[in-house]
Amino acid sequence: MRTQSRRRPRAVLAMAAAGTLLAPLLSGCWAGAGGAGSGGDSINVLMVNNPQMVELQKLTAAHFTKETGIKVNFTVLPENDVRDKISQDFANQAGQYDVATLSNYEIPIYARNGWLHEMDSYVARDGAYDEQDVLKPMRQSLTGDDGRLYGQPFYGESSFLMYRKDVFAEKGLTMPARPTWQQVADLAAKADGAKPGMRGICLRGLPGWGELMAPLTTVVNTFGGTWFDKSWKAHLDSPEFEKATKFYVDLVRGHGESGAAQSGFAECLNNMTQGKVAMWYDATSAAGLLEAAGSPVRGKLGYAPAPVERTANSGWLYTWAWGMQKASRNPDKAWKFISWASGKQYEQLVGHTSGWADVPAGKRASTYRNAAYRKAAASFQEMTREAIEGARPTDPGVQPRPAPGIQFVGIPEFTDLGTKVSQEISAAIAGRQSTGAALKKSQQLAEQISKEYEGR
Repeated sequence: MRTQSRRRPRAVLAMAAAGTLLAPLLSGCWAGAGGAGSGGDSINVLMVNNPQMVELQKLTAAHFTKETGIKVNFTVLPENDVRDKISQDFANQAGQYDVATLSNYEIPIYARNGWLHEMDSYVARDGAYDEQDVLKPMRQSLTGDDGRLYGQPFYGESSFLMYRKDVFAEKGLTMPARPTWQQVADLAAKADGAKPGMRGICLRGLPGWGELMAPLTTVVNTFGGTWFDKSWKAHLDSPEFEKATKFYVDLVRGHGESGAAQSGFAECLNNMTQGKVAMWYDATSAAGLLEAAGSPVRGKLGYAPAPVERTANSGWLYTWAWGMQKASRNPDKAWKFISWASGKQYEQLVGHTSGWADVPAGKRASTYRNAAYRKAAASFQEMTREAIEGARPTDPGVQPRPAPGIQFVGIPEFTDLGTKVSQEISAAIAGRQSTGAALKKSQQLAEQISKEYEGR
């Protein structure tokens, strides 16, 4: 597989996510780190402000700092803001932050550019961390071109299909054990109107490389399409890519949620929670929110694998992980924090203090053997693990790929390309242009990337 080398990626310096693959972000932010780098018995951590990280922040002083004497200065920001700040600090090797939250999209790119500290040497000396307990797809997705680890997952996810068991029972519908997308479309049509105002399915239509393009790219993969072939030739105008995109657009227009072109993860979560849709294809991490205490749909949901057509599976792979800046002044202390925050000990702490449903799961095999967690997440934990372990980030479709990634293409330019393509397809979902017209424009955008990479 060819990978980018010997050139400074221009897009990564302005990397910004257009939406989250995980839980909805909190609205506020809190900055705890000063302008100078860390030193002495403290480290600076820059992280995204989703609920799991905010919980970590609350537990750190009373547990990690108390046990180690290491003070952690947190800077907590919304996703788009944190990505911008991380890319600036790490690209310049300013050393202001020792540790930052990065996804499996950024970590291989950052490692390639020498911005991250390798972690193999720390793992080798930290027997309690138990690296082999980390699920293999997560380890692989956080490995650099040189085969070394550059990140450790805080939690992970894949994607699957969520549906209302009670609605299906009332309508006499049966969810196949391993549904195809055509079967899902047929079920969506039959579930339309099952309850007043209920639509058959929710699918993201909100523009963004991490919003609309995440689920749609998994559909493209399983329909036999790809963004680029192994020689970097763009294929957005191929019959397979067009068939998959037209299927997705037609499905969400025909049986999807109201206002689909403005609906992302958060909107679909609300639609599912409020009983406005019978099915939802999205992140496995959504299940914990739908099954939380107080959720109106708790106990009413069933879960099925990500629908397929030509591949054995199609679920994506995503993780928020810890990366250590190469210029960190305190790498040993930074590793101690990472080891604690991603270790078994922290999961036990969350389980006992906040409840096992809140454990940052999706990364360790031992979590799925824990009786308390299995009970709290009984309806979805096994399928979540199967989806993560079945993910194939280096081989997600029916043809070889030039870069890793299931719901993204692992090159820095994808943030810009994916967002622009998503805007065209969202316009098709809104009825402002045809799917064919959207893909014609998208192919031209992708061909600009092809020119940069062909022959590498």
